[in-house]
Amino acid sequence: MNITFHGAARNVTGSKHLIRLKNDTGILLDCGMFQGMGDQSEELNEHFGFNPKKVDYMILSHAHIDHCGLIPRFVAEGFTGPIFCTSATMDLARILLLDSAHIQMQDVAYSNKHRERKGLPLLEALYTDEEATNALRQFKIVEYGEEHEIMPGVKFKFTDAGHILGSAAVHLSIMEDGKLTRITFSGDVGRYDDMLLKDPQPFDQADYILLESTYGDSLHKESGPIEDALLEIIKQTCEVKGGKVIIPAFSVGRTQELLYALNALELRGILPDLHYYVDSPLSQKATEVLMNHPEVYNKEVQAVLKTDVNPFGFKGLRFIQSTEESIALNNDPRPCVIISSSGMAEAGRVKHHIKNNINSNKNTILMVGYCEPNSLGGHLLRGDHEVHIFAETYKVNAEVRSLKSMSAHGDYDDLLHFLSCQDPAKVKEIFLVHGEYEVQQHFSGKLKEKGFKHVQIPYQHQRIDLQ
Repeated sequence: MNITFHGAARNVTGSKHLIRLKNDTGILLDCGMFQGMGDQSEELNEHFGFNPKKVDYMILSHAHIDHCGLIPRFVAEGFTGPIFCTSATMDLARILLLDSAHIQMQDVAYSNKHRERKGLPLLEALYTDEEATNALRQFKIVEYGEEHEIMPGVKFKFTDAGHILGSAAVHLSIMEDGKLTRITFSGDVGRYDDMLLKDPQPFDQADYILLESTYGDSLHKESGPIEDALLEIIKQTCEVKGGKVIIPAFSVGRTQELLYALNALELRGILPDLHYYVDSPLSQKATEVLMNHPEVYNKEVQAVLKTDVNPFGFKGLRFIQSTEESIALNNDPRPCVIISSSGMAEAGRVKHHIKNNINSNKNTILMVGYCEPNSLGGHLLRGDHEVHIFAETYKVNAEVRSLKSMSAHGDYDDLLHFLSCQDPAKVKEIFLVHGEYEVQQHFSGKLKEKGFKHVQIPYQHQRIDLQ
């Protein structure tokens, strides 16, 4: 038996890990899209590094695009097996994959206008709406805690990873030649005491663990509650400077947390009287899906629901649907707050909002989650004075702020807490995935301090044989 790491290997995107059994059965964990890596993303997304026709099963940890975004291409290139996930993940993946196809086609059309004028080769979208729809037909629901046999000798179950709605850690039990091997794939691990979701669940002893490490060198700390930090930024930008707050936010998870925090300010009677726009049709659909799965909420949200039937709605909030409405926001000089995807500012409508507001020092661009270093959001967080947007150069005159503690990824304390249910002496190997190499090296040291003696950091397409 072996594992080959075809994505999220010494980086934080494109999650794909292929388990190959002795009988040549292939089980793929996640099939994510590479994002925020410039031209390199195109090349990585076009070539899997393996033959989809030779994969028999796929298990999906959660519906973020860097974990599920290449499923339509995977199916279009010949994968015919089932794709196992939780019911909430299936609901989210349906809207996310169709939206991904739509955004890709829109962005390619926009970019091709410029490329055509410059005599450059035209681009093609990775997949179409039709291919996304076809892929969704192969999804099969397995709920948390249900042990599911995918073939004789191979079972798995999901536990709640607390990252986003429906997110799961995957726990495989594989019997080969009379020997049982237990493999855990963490997916993305959420935070303990999350604003909305339940804590990550403990899990049975594993022999091998594929562990995400996004914030393996960080602790999420803010000076006060998220809503107070939001309030300060909104007041300073909109009321003092008369500008706009532009917030790139993932449609699933981050947007709902922002809405929940803003609603909390209204419940306290201190939310500034402004227009608050969510400029992402996908975000509205994702919010509706979250409302339809109240079982994922933590006790605090359950308590709020007893007095507030919609914890994601408040005065002044408006969801923007059409492209025309989105464009009109850029021509409206009034102070406002615009929440728009994507979270790394690499695609979608937020890229246009940043382009149209980055030149004015009245405005604030507020980053609220992890950004791949080479993404537009990564350049802004690094403090670059100039950035490239749609092949044009813009000076960064707007103020750039960040709220690191809003990340849906656990910090190193959370990750160590996640592993606290394990006996380190019984874990044969931990493979660190979904993290920058320097961060992983730092986190590897912390794991060894906790008694996990064997830690590897796989590189792209590395194959590792399991004992």
